[in-house]
Amino acid sequence: MDETLARAGIFQGVEPAAAEALAQTLETVEFPRGHVIFTEGEPGDKLYIILSGKVKIGRKSPDGRENLLWIAGPSDMFGELSIFDPGPRTSSATTVTEVRAVTMDRPSLRKWISTRPEIAEQLLRVIARRLRRTNNMVAELIFTDVPGRVARALLQLAQRFGSQEAGILRVTHDLTQEEIAQYVGASRETVN
Repeated sequence: MDETLARAGIFQGVEPAAAEALAQTLETVEFPRGHVIFTEGEPGDKLYIILSGKVKIGRKSPDGRENLLWIAGPSDMFGELSIFDPGPRTSSATTVTEVRAVTMDRPSLRKWISTRPEIAEQLLRVIARRLRRTNNMVAELIFTDVPGRVARALLQLAQRFGSQEAGILRVTHDLTQEEIAQYVGASRETVN
C-alpha cells in the first residue's frame, strides 16, 4: 500500500492485510491547481484521501466572502461528513496545488465498517480531532489578535508542510495573502 495512504487516519490501527484489501478498491483521481472538487450545499457521497498536493476547505458567507477552515495535505481525509450525514456538503474543497487523491463512496465505506467495526472508531477519532481543531480556531478568533493568528497559522503550516534546508525551516504553503487572510479571519490588507 502507498505509504502516504497508510498514514491516513482511517487506516491507523487496522490490520495491514485488511487495509491493503480496502486500498485496492479505492479510485485514484487527479485534479489541476484551482479545481473545485465539491461545493458547499451540493449533495455528497464520497470521501477523499490526499496522496499528494494540498486542498483548501472553506465556506462562503452570504455576502460572498470566503473563510478557509483548513488546509489539507498528504494523508489527510476530507468530505467524510457527507458519508454519515446525508445532508448537503457544509464546505467547499478547492485544490491549492495539483492533487492526486483516492476516493471512497458511501456504500464501500459502510460495507467496510460493517465487516471491520474498528474502522468506525478510527473515523470517530479523525472527526473528533477535526472538531477539536475547529474549537481551537473559534477560540483563537475570539481571544487572539490578527498578528497572533497569522503567526499561529504560519507555525501550523510550518509543522505540516515545512522542511529543514541547511538549518533553516522553509515553509512552502502555496497560499496567497488573500487565502492566509481567509484562514485567519482577517482582511488581506491587515495580513499584509
